[in-house]
Amino acid sequence: MEQSALFDWNFALEILPQLLEGLWVTIQATFFGFIISMAIGLFFALARRSENLLISAPIGAIVEFIKSTPLLVQLFIFFYILPRYGFRVPAFQLGVFAIGLHFSTYTSEVYRAGINAVPRGQWEAARALNFTAFQKWTRIILPQALPPMIPALGNYLIAMFKETAQLSAITVVELMLSARIIGTSEFRFVEPITLAGILYFAVSYPSSLFIQQLENRFGRAN
Repeated sequence: MEQSALFDWNFALEILPQLLEGLWVTIQATFFGFIISMAIGLFFALARRSENLLISAPIGAIVEFIKSTPLLVQLFIFFYILPRYGFRVPAFQLGVFAIGLHFSTYTSEVYRAGINAVPRGQWEAARALNFTAFQKWTRIILPQALPPMIPALGNYLIAMFKETAQLSAITVVELMLSARIIGTSEFRFVEPITLAGILYFAVSYPSSLFIQQLENRFGRAN
C-alpha cells in the first residue's frame, strides 16, 4: 500500500477543527431548513385540503413537481438562474431555503396523514361547539394530529441532515465541502473523507436511536 493512502492520525487531528466548522454549518443548515420545511409543509397540507380547486389544484401541482425533481436541480435553479432575474441571496440562505422547500413536500404528506387520522367525531364536535376555524385547529385537530407525526418528521430531519451535503454544489462550505477542500489542498483524501463520514455517523446514529424511541412511544405516522 502506498504511503499516501495510509491513515495519518496526526494529520486527522490537525484537520479536525476545520471539519468541525463544516459540521456546524451542516447542523445550522439542517436546523433552519427543517423549520422552513415544517412551516411550508403545514401550509401545503392545509391548502391541499381546501375545497376550492383554485387553491388545492395549483398547490398540489407545485408539491408534486418539487417532490418529483432532484434537490440538486432545484439548488442549481435557485443559485444560477434566479440571480439573472435580480434575485440575489447569499449561498447559505439560498441553500437553506431550497432544502427546506424540497423537504416541505414530504412533511406536508406527514401533516396530511396525521390530520386525516383524527376521528371524524372530533371534527363534528368542533362544529357542534361552534368553534372558529382557529380554535378548531389549535384546540382539537392539531393537538391530536401532531403526536403521531413526530417519528416521521424526525426521520425526515435526519434525512435532511445527510442531504445537506448537496449544498456544496452551490459553494456552501458545509462538512462535505470542507473535507473536499482539505483533500484537494493537501492531496490527501483518506483522512478528511473518513472523518467526515465519522462525523455524519456520530450525529445521525444517536439521532436515529432517539427517533426509534419516539416511534415506540407515539407509533409510526403512516
